[in-house]
Amino acid sequence: MKQKILVFTTALVVVTFFAISFHYQNKLIKESSKIFKPEKPQPGPDLRPYEWAWLQRTYPYYDADPSAGIEAVRQAHLLRENQRAEFLAKGRTITPWEFAGPINIGGRVVDVEFNPLNPNIVYAAAATGGVFKSTDTGVSWFPVFDDNAVLTIGDIGIDPLNPNIIYVGTGEANGGHNNFPGAGIFKSTDAGLTWQHKGLTNTASIGRVIVHPTNPQIVFVAAVGSYFAPNSERGIYKSTDGGETWNLSLFISDSTGAIDIVMDPSNPDYLYAAMWERVRRPTSAQLYGPTSGIYRSTNGGAAWVELTNGLPDPNSENIGRIGLTICKSQPNIIYSIYTTGSTYRGLFRSDDYGNNWVNADPNNIVATGSGTFSWYFGQVRVHPINPDIVYAMDVSFMRSTDGGLTWPVIYGYGGPSELYVDHHALAFHPDNPDYIINGNDAGINISTDGGVTWVPRAWIPATQFYEIGLDYNNPQRLYGGTQDNNTIRSLTGALDDWTRILGGDGFYVNVDPTNPNVIYAEWQFGNLYKSTNGGNNFSQVMNGINSSEPRNWSTPVIMDPNNNNVLYYGTNRLYRTTNGAANWSAISPMLTFYPPGNRLGTLTTIAVAPSNSNVIYVGTDDAQVWVSTNYGANWTNISAGLPNRWVTRVVVDPYNEDIVYVTFSGLKWRDPQPHVFRSTNKGADWTDISGNLPDAPLNAFAVDLRSPHVIYAGGDVGAFVSFDIGKTWEPVGEGLPVVSVYDMKIHPTANYLAVGTHGRSLYKIDLYSVVGIKPGEPVSPFGYNLAQNYPNPFNPAATIEFSLPAAEFVSLKIYDLLGQELKSILNELKPAGNHKITFSAEGLSSGIYLYSIEAGKFKQTRKMVYIK
Repeated sequence: MKQKILVFTTALVVVTFFAISFHYQNKLIKESSKIFKPEKPQPGPDLRPYEWAWLQRTYPYYDADPSAGIEAVRQAHLLRENQRAEFLAKGRTITPWEFAGPINIGGRVVDVEFNPLNPNIVYAAAATGGVFKSTDTGVSWFPVFDDNAVLTIGDIGIDPLNPNIIYVGTGEANGGHNNFPGAGIFKSTDAGLTWQHKGLTNTASIGRVIVHPTNPQIVFVAAVGSYFAPNSERGIYKSTDGGETWNLSLFISDSTGAIDIVMDPSNPDYLYAAMWERVRRPTSAQLYGPTSGIYRSTNGGAAWVELTNGLPDPNSENIGRIGLTICKSQPNIIYSIYTTGSTYRGLFRSDDYGNNWVNADPNNIVATGSGTFSWYFGQVRVHPINPDIVYAMDVSFMRSTDGGLTWPVIYGYGGPSELYVDHHALAFHPDNPDYIINGNDAGINISTDGGVTWVPRAWIPATQFYEIGLDYNNPQRLYGGTQDNNTIRSLTGALDDWTRILGGDGFYVNVDPTNPNVIYAEWQFGNLYKSTNGGNNFSQVMNGINSSEPRNWSTPVIMDPNNNNVLYYGTNRLYRTTNGAANWSAISPMLTFYPPGNRLGTLTTIAVAPSNSNVIYVGTDDAQVWVSTNYGANWTNISAGLPNRWVTRVVVDPYNEDIVYVTFSGLKWRDPQPHVFRSTNKGADWTDISGNLPDAPLNAFAVDLRSPHVIYAGGDVGAFVSFDIGKTWEPVGEGLPVVSVYDMKIHPTANYLAVGTHGRSLYKIDLYSVVGIKPGEPVSPFGYNLAQNYPNPFNPAATIEFSLPAAEFVSLKIYDLLGQELKSILNELKPAGNHKITFSAEGLSSGIYLYSIEAGKFKQTRKMVYIK
């Protein structure tokens, strides 16, 4: 049947999460009355990828308006266009974002394709970071897909006769928790310079795109379909007019999609398709089924027959994802890699075009390099000339040179540092098949000897940050927790000096503002660690936290802004430590409406008022917001008037404990979805300040430290700023891709805003420029000044006054005449205005002393005389 073509403008594309309608649950789950049962008893947190991002964006409906993502992106692009026009008309320039790295630690790469006629040109697909191009055989890369804003990619297909024609299938097919649906097929006819949308909008995720070797008007697409619900836009699609129209060539069911397809290069009418029955739900994940299997067409896709002889029987065992590869020089030889829906099932080989299959891994060696979630990989490749050289990709990268009998080269578990774990892509140089490029969860690696040795990773900016952290004493130092790539940091702020300091998937990271050698970091599900030597070593610090209580995939851990020894940690209740995480105590009852044993029912955000540490706010994944005004002794639910959606952030005004902001995730279901609220009375009343923000999930929020009426929001379609407390919003700066912003933080002394994106690494922007050039901005009547202390001489105490024109992080210290620091009497954020500090000289001898202030770029020193 013909697929109707939806005409897109360049701007009308999808980047937001989960815009595909999830039709399996059509009734609203009312408030918190629905109780979910777990898939199976779990003695501890499940460390595999799971449905976190999907639950976050669709709670409580588990459904979404299918046009929500497209409309949100349209709104985001319109805001950018309007801002550019306004600035141009006023002769002003938009403040540029500064890319902050890393480039030496990448992100998940799901496909690599050589230009077959000019192998110097290579393309790579990042899971949530777009398409990159290399013109030096994979050594260096630059983005070529950013203007489309659909930065979640499934696969790339290149016209073998005219390699300037490129097809990109959007929507990563691997099916993990942070996979986001795409918008179908895009086509470039000028080697990636410009792109046009070519339909298949609702396919959600695309596993493979292949172009006919002699008739490039014929294109096949393997569409996996929706990640989390049945949908009919699955199967093998065929175009005979270069992607202008599409026919559904192979369809099994609304729960079974096509994950892979290969073509016989010598007889393109012979096609092999891997079908995968896969639907993930809030209570379970069905990643296998009886309709999974391999199908063959001998007439160009007009008809298909299932292949069974020698292959696992899906009616008698669990069969999940299947990967395929065909030998270019001997296309009668085909390999298939099978999973059970969780683990590796086997590697099979056919020498007669798929009629018969044998076990190509009789000793089951590949299983030693696979994980417990092999459905996340499912990739196999065969050498284009020698069919006995075969590569299996899972957690480890494995190679056999004897058709699968032995596997002498296994990378991943304890292998060389050049090659990272979790492998999704492999491409052979067209003229030299020993030159191979591997795509893994840390980016790109190159081998020139067929995989025996590897050069260090190519630099590709596709890191997927969850949370970021800043060092208040060293503004150049940047920290962050990332998907697949641990907790990482840069000590210099350079793009290429990022290092890993704690394993696992990284999340919250807190640096002690009084001692940057003290770092708190965690990996998934709140496994918290502390370093006291600058990140060289970490020890787990969870004494007192009940391990049986539920913890979020991204468990919130924050430091009291007024006391570096006080930290907070959230399960389904709030914990506090007062001794630097030596031990923890629960300070709240259960603050969620979901009992333990469910996938919901955890704290997602914690905030302590910078102006009063007795005031603590928390938010939960089941839409609850709470406040304590007495240091956790009592708690008040302040959720009335707020949406029944997943709470992503609670942020307190830096100078007023009564003013608090709450942001929400959530794709539009039926009605427009507000995403940010403000209260001026500790949550007794709320005002929707979403204004003209795109109707897309928000993930991050910040209040300007120097001008608290200026606020920032980060979400699934970028970063935005409001100069009037949410009445109107506009994009922040120029040069940030339309990519998901997961976290944002302001450095109090350097005054930059840092954002961690989930797919394009980390960016910074100078807030002096962003806020300072805004027309009509009030000018503070104060200037920088450090007054002479009084009285002077003094005994036993003196008053020190200083003034600030804007909010600044202030350091005020006492020194002797030799310049040795004696006391630090102030080290905190202060608002604009005049300030007084009382200094006691107790313990000092009579004499002359120096007192010195640092506030931003302002420094001043004066003398004082103490007489006993």
